Amino acid sequence: QVHLAESGGGAVQAGGSLRLSCAASVYSYSDYCMAWFGQVPGKEREGVAILKSDGTSSYADSGKGRFTIFQDNAPNPTYLQMNDLQPDDTALYYCAAGIGWKYYRNCRLTTDFPDWGQGTQVTVSS
Repeated sequence: QVHLAESGGGAVQAGGSLRLSCAASVYSYSDYCMAWFGQVPGKEREGVAILKSDGTSSYADSGKGRFTIFQDNAPNPTYLQMNDLQPDDTALYYCAAGIGWKYYRNCRLTTDFPDWGQGTQVTVSS
């Protein structure tokens, strides 16, 4: 099991930016899929962005052009840069990981990830 720890959440005004960080307990792995999800009360978690170990990324429509998932010293940590934040972006954001070829090959926003962090709250006011 991989332990994930998110940080970087906070309260910002509309138009502001935040960078979320996800630190994983496993520091040496080659094939993987990392992801960020957002959840608002009463709704299911929704995929925001995914990043494969080959550097391929994908985004939900809501974050395209505004959010960037990246690693500046792969494979750890995984960041989510969030720009031009809007009140609809308010959510508890979770980091998720799938280590191994199985998850690398099937890395999608709908992947059933085995490992999750505790979440970090992002609140955007208008």
